[in-house]
Amino acid sequence: MPSASPHKSVLVLGIGNLVMGDDGVGVLVAQQLQQRYRFPDNVEVMDGGTLGLDLLPKLENISNLIMIDAVETGKPAGTCVRLYGEELPIALETKLSPHQMGLKDLLAVSSLMGHTPKEMVLIGVQPGSIDMEIGLTVEVEAQLEILIANVLSELKEWGFVATPA
Repeated sequence: MPSASPHKSVLVLGIGNLVMGDDGVGVLVAQQLQQRYRFPDNVEVMDGGTLGLDLLPKLENISNLIMIDAVETGKPAGTCVRLYGEELPIALETKLSPHQMGLKDLLAVSSLMGHTPKEMVLIGVQPGSIDMEIGLTVEVEAQLEILIANVLSELKEWGFVATPA
């Protein structure tokens, strides 16, 4: 098994609100990853919930960031997306829920402090509903395994291999 570069460290951050329907998808994916896989020491999988700027210390010493979230793309509910580079600020401009403003601010403040991860990817899915309700829509629920696979694939691209727990 190839070992990841020792100077690289990754934060996998599931973001969202579990009481707002599909908005909770990022948190659910992070929880599934934590329960079902073991990761190398320099990979942290975190349920970021709606913490926003409270997450700032987590960005200080990482080289790579994977965010998992519901993303407004204008596409049909359940459509999976992978956004990176210049696409990220644009995606975060479309405010889907209150926490996304926090995410945009978090990345901006992190950048001002000189802590921008070298590589950032947003693994997302178009929500069907972000009403005040617990549970995912059928369309988004059907994408959970794909979202998990997309995160694992991204990690593998960067040289980090997760093993089933």
